[in-house]
Amino acid sequence: MIIRVLDFETCGLTPEVGGVVEIGWVDLVVGDGPTRIGAVHTTLVNPEKPIPIEAMAVHHIRDRDVVGVPLAPAVFAKLGIGVDAYAAHNAAFERAFFTGGDTPWICTYRCGLRVWPDSPSHSNQALRYFLGLELDDRAMPPHRAGPDAYVTAHILRGLLGAQPVEQLVKWTNEPALLIKCGFGKHRGKKWSEVPLDYLDWIVNKSDMDEDTKFTARHYLKKGMK
Repeated sequence: MIIRVLDFETCGLTPEVGGVVEIGWVDLVVGDGPTRIGAVHTTLVNPEKPIPIEAMAVHHIRDRDVVGVPLAPAVFAKLGIGVDAYAAHNAAFERAFFTGGDTPWICTYRCGLRVWPDSPSHSNQALRYFLGLELDDRAMPPHRAGPDAYVTAHILRGLLGAQPVEQLVKWTNEPALLIKCGFGKHRGKKWSEVPLDYLDWIVNKSDMDEDTKFTARHYLKKGMK
């Protein structure tokens, strides 16, 4: 089984306001033996629009760097060859730009929340150090597509050591199960410690986001058993 780990650097947070400027990918070979991490691939992409200063400040890719490089559709076509599943950290972001058709996805962020709830943060780089990953220069610099895909590939290998692919895909297709409440009078508490009446209010009377309502519903059901 080939799982292709993707990372996109962009010039905007959504396809409507910005295009992809760099794509990185790393293949994981999953089989009967140890999971193998393949080579790091990366290519600059012409977004067909100017790169905002705010985006340059993150990934340091400038307009002059993307002159004469491929457009996104040409690279996307290659990404679909010989792959059984895709993975990304916070995969909803990559999927907004590249759906991948009917191929299943694994979100290492959502799955990391489930497998490593004690990590103080679940960002790509935080999990790298929480897991004690000893990585070489291919992991640097952060916020570039190739290095970030390489880090995510190692996080995914750790996840696959804890759960099967099918479970990771299932969690990916659900909202994120959050660890701590980030607002209100219970800010900073673990969701498992939030009172049931507050959870009920979130589920039935609030206009909270999907992840928050999903998390509150999960712990409300557990508390009522």
